[in-house]
Amino acid sequence: MTLTTTKQHHDATTFDEFAASVWGWLYRSAYLLAGNHADAEDLAQQTLLQAYRSWGKVRRADRPQAYLRRMLTNLYISQRRPQARRLEVLTDAPPEPRTAAGAGPEDRMLLWPHVASLAPRQRAVIVLRYYEQLSEAEIADALGCSTGTVKSTAHRALASLRAAVGPDVLDQEES
Repeated sequence: MTLTTTKQHHDATTFDEFAASVWGWLYRSAYLLAGNHADAEDLAQQTLLQAYRSWGKVRRADRPQAYLRRMLTNLYISQRRPQARRLEVLTDAPPEPRTAAGAGPEDRMLLWPHVASLAPRQRAVIVLRYYEQLSEAEIADALGCSTGTVKSTAHRALASLRAAVGPDVLDQEES
């Protein structure tokens, strides 16, 4: 083996170890963003492929997992961008009546379809904040924006969720 081949083999081995160590977290995050298993697996694999292509940068990063998180969220947002311009469909049927809010886990599951309907950046902010428990600064780093943008995006996302499910259900989720 030549020196170049040995280095490439070593780099592939360290990448394989890195990918194996982050796969569970990466897939869970991708699932929360994508909303289904097939798209989550594609998103996670595309993120790892992109990380492999720029493995030198990822490996040298101070926080490789944060670097990967940024890749994941940027991929998700860029893939969803054309669909974000959907128009609302007007109907003559009244909306379904709201049910009384409860505190059980099944009530929390009612929230996820509404989270899935948010714009990609809003959904990313909600997932990173309330699932990953990241700070506003960490979310800003992951999305490549300012903390003010994170705050305003979260505010708009929470307002949309409150309008969809009612303030009582959402306020229980935040606590």
